[in-house]
Amino acid sequence: MPVAGGGEGEHPLELSPQAMRRLVDLAMERIVPFVESLPRQKASNLERADEAARAVAQELPEKGRELAKVLGLLFDQAVPKGFGTAGPGYLAYIPGGGLFQSAVADLIGDTVNRFVPLWAAAPGLATIEADVVRWFARIVGYPPQARGYLTSGGSLANFGALFAARKERLGDDLASATIYASDQTHHSILRAAILAGFPEASGREIPSDGRFRIRLDLLAETIRGDRAAGRRPFLVVGNAGTTNTGAVDDLPALAELAAREGLWLHADAAYGGFFLLTDRGRRALAGIERADSVVLDPHKGLFLPYGTGALLVRDGEVLRRAHAVRADYLPAMAPEEEKVDFCQISPELSRGFRGLRVWLPFLMHGAGAFRRELDEKLDLALWAESELRRIPGIEIVA
Repeated sequence: MPVAGGGEGEHPLELSPQAMRRLVDLAMERIVPFVESLPRQKASNLERADEAARAVAQELPEKGRELAKVLGLLFDQAVPKGFGTAGPGYLAYIPGGGLFQSAVADLIGDTVNRFVPLWAAAPGLATIEADVVRWFARIVGYPPQARGYLTSGGSLANFGALFAARKERLGDDLASATIYASDQTHHSILRAAILAGFPEASGREIPSDGRFRIRLDLLAETIRGDRAAGRRPFLVVGNAGTTNTGAVDDLPALAELAAREGLWLHADAAYGGFFLLTDRGRRALAGIERADSVVLDPHKGLFLPYGTGALLVRDGEVLRRAHAVRADYLPAMAPEEEKVDFCQISPELSRGFRGLRVWLPFLMHGAGAFRRELDEKLDLALWAESELRRIPGIEIVA
């Protein structure tokens, strides 16, 4: 039976216009009720999850099935089990709103299927993604020469930052380099350091204070000790919203220390960075513009689907020096400053068009809509804290 009422004959993968519309219509018949029901869905639904997973497991099919049945398997068996990360009742870990507008952007981007990492292959779409990066740099307070790229999330963005910093400051001599981060820093920093070639012993964990911020006095003391022992203090991580508590390090003081000691300052703002769109966020994150690199997660602070992260570097040429290579099968790279070849400033060549899932919601609604939503989240956090304080036996630790 045809999968979507079309695609039969000699080339079954080539759907007719009618079949394409039918496919999307059938999918929307499932998607819209799912989104509409989010407020009523459980925050976590793992009852008989093993049984549901076994029901979903399939052998490699030789023949296609009717799309309605496939969608039934997906939405009735696979989707309901797990954490309801897009629903309002989900408060654990880091929720991901998953804006529907971004899902439509992905449909468009995947359909046109242009090769965005090369400007010459998709000038307009590469410009759209470059604009998104430029918007993010402006939000952070970076100068015009800043560059960056979109990633699948904060973990790979942190890896990109450590790799670029390593290439810029150390080259291939990593033996005695040391990296400093607080005991509240996300574990992806250590993993990124290992992936970037550093021995695990290169990491220095610095205790945090009563507000979960890195102890600057102990950081300075540890740096002095490492220098005395013949090691090379290299990079320090500043937190702009920790995963555990939302704490923000003293970024201006950390920037002063990094400048004085000649360290690369990396700001992990995956959690809190987009609160820079708000007045309160800008005050809390003051000093982040002095960091050499910043990681942001649009799938947190901008409510986008998972798989949307970003790395920004204040001196964009650092990224080019770290990643640029030549190959005979690649066209000439764009020489003009405003024409960005992302394959020359990032690790990836073939990849999806990530920029549209950010660009389309911003063009539809404007930055003001995101600013208002983020301000609401700050208000909700303060309200929740005040209500919790009224409950006997509850201790507010952060």
